[in-house]
Amino acid sequence: MSKQNSEKVVPRHKDEEKLRRINKIPDIEWLFSEDGRKGKRKQGDNRFIQKLLRSHWVQILYSTLVYLLQAAPLWIMPLITSDVIDMITDRPEGFITRILIDGIILAIVIIQNVPSTIWRSSITYRLIRTTTAQIRSGVVRKLQRLSITYHKEMEEGRIQSKFLRDIESVSGYYNNYLMGFLPTLIGAVVSVGIAVWKSPVVSLFFAAIIPINVLLSMAFRKRIRRDNFVYRKENEKLSSQMTTTLQMLTLTKAHGLVSAEANQLDRKIDSVTQAGLHLDKTVSIFGSMMWTLSQLMSAVCLFFCVFLAIKNYITPGEVVLFQSLFSSISSSVLSLINMYPALMAGKEAVHSLSEIVCAEDIERDEGKTSINKIEGAVDFCNVSYHYPDEDKNVVQNFDLHVKKGERIAIVGSSGSGKSTLINLAIGLLSPTEGEIKIDGKPLTEMSLQSYRRFLSVVPQNSILFSGSIRENITYGLDHYNEEELQQAVRDAAIDEFLPSLPHGLDSSVGEHGDKLSGGQKQRVSIARALIRNPKILILDEATSALDNVSEYHVQKAIERLVEERTTFIVAHRLSTIRNADRIVVMEDGRMVEVGTYDELLAKNGKFAELERLSRIREKETQEAV
Repeated sequence: MSKQNSEKVVPRHKDEEKLRRINKIPDIEWLFSEDGRKGKRKQGDNRFIQKLLRSHWVQILYSTLVYLLQAAPLWIMPLITSDVIDMITDRPEGFITRILIDGIILAIVIIQNVPSTIWRSSITYRLIRTTTAQIRSGVVRKLQRLSITYHKEMEEGRIQSKFLRDIESVSGYYNNYLMGFLPTLIGAVVSVGIAVWKSPVVSLFFAAIIPINVLLSMAFRKRIRRDNFVYRKENEKLSSQMTTTLQMLTLTKAHGLVSAEANQLDRKIDSVTQAGLHLDKTVSIFGSMMWTLSQLMSAVCLFFCVFLAIKNYITPGEVVLFQSLFSSISSSVLSLINMYPALMAGKEAVHSLSEIVCAEDIERDEGKTSINKIEGAVDFCNVSYHYPDEDKNVVQNFDLHVKKGERIAIVGSSGSGKSTLINLAIGLLSPTEGEIKIDGKPLTEMSLQSYRRFLSVVPQNSILFSGSIRENITYGLDHYNEEELQQAVRDAAIDEFLPSLPHGLDSSVGEHGDKLSGGQKQRVSIARALIRNPKILILDEATSALDNVSEYHVQKAIERLVEERTTFIVAHRLSTIRNADRIVVMEDGRMVEVGTYDELLAKNGKFAELERLSRIREKETQEAV
């Protein structure tokens, strides 16, 4: 242990300004909202690109000016070629010198393309990458702020698809505009300008190709958008199914369902393949029709210019010039049209992300009081709760006043409302009726982020990430005191199995903690909660995965640690809550009994029934072992 590490103590409470900055959601909602005003989250993508262009107009103007320099050879080359041909044809005095000058100018213009291309790319790609990073950060922040109800309704696979695939598509959308659409549009405008300068008559012919191409693109617009929508939805379904398959892999193998699961996944893959093929076919037909039309118009332009040259309206060099300009304009229009399917895919991705970014079911901390300390008194004042779109209350008229440092056990059968109560106390859910007070102050008026700094939660299912045991215990702590870490390790009985691990606290736990047993993972979760020295401790069946010996040690640690801490204990082993100050018995969302262990047994009511069942289960387990 290094001296530096042992002396660094975690700052328990960040200053209020830093907390506000950390918890601020990056301001990207306005990009995805339909009207573009802050605070408005109606889904829409009608002006996504326009809003980005307006925000970054200085950088985009700078990039455009550099592009004019970069693309100069495209416009200078036809002009010089035309001039050289006319010089050779007419051979005026000094034409050799003029040809040499043209050659030098063309060489300079071509060579400068290298530095100007690098220059423009550095400007534009930095802008695109920065914008993409802001969107990623904003989506992550928004996902963290969305309620657990939203996350239950939105499948994990769909969220992953939106975050990984759709953000990349939105980045490509912006990239197509900055690196494709705008330069191509500028190129077409410059080419038309040169044509107008040289011959207004020929430029009128050029103008005819634009409406023809636009009409064709409009004919395919709805079809391409529809096919992109179907393809995106099928991808989300596949991603969701894949996530479920990986999560249930052990169960699938154990029940001999590998083939059935593979067949189900194959059907999803086939749906994605068919949707993709349908989209590819539409894009292919669209592209081929645009190319054919472009080539036909180019041939017409050639013979039209030849006819004008025969009539001496233009020179032979200008025939080459106008043919080059027409090819450039036609190519630009064709590029814009061919870009259309990619732009439609980008618009669909914007709409998909707006389902997250514009969602209103979020925890709001704006304007709420940031708290610097709490004592730990918790009051449930006639609290009721029902989930959105459901009428039945899962918690009904719950009224309980918990003193600072009191130990409250919550018991009841499955579906009785125990977990919902815990989520209400944490602030993950808000009461639909009644209110919760912390130290006499309504929880709805407190910044949840600052309030939760004083909480530690040990969930029923251990949640570990890939990393070492040390990293999992100290998760979220910038610095920590090594002595406190070691104390948490001892109190959670982790030191019992550390000698069997190759690197002690620095041993990897594997993905989701798969290298540890269920009891070992739970003890790591307990240590993570203990090192934070909470004022309110929530143990959601925290010892459910421990064997009798480990449970004994952890229970002893909990007995020491609950001193002067308000503790909520959800337990199915009723023998572990004998020392609770009060036991709350839940049934169908209602508190049906409350009292000490002995008082409730003496009543011979619901708790006594649960206790008898608990003893029978424990006895059966011991006999089985």
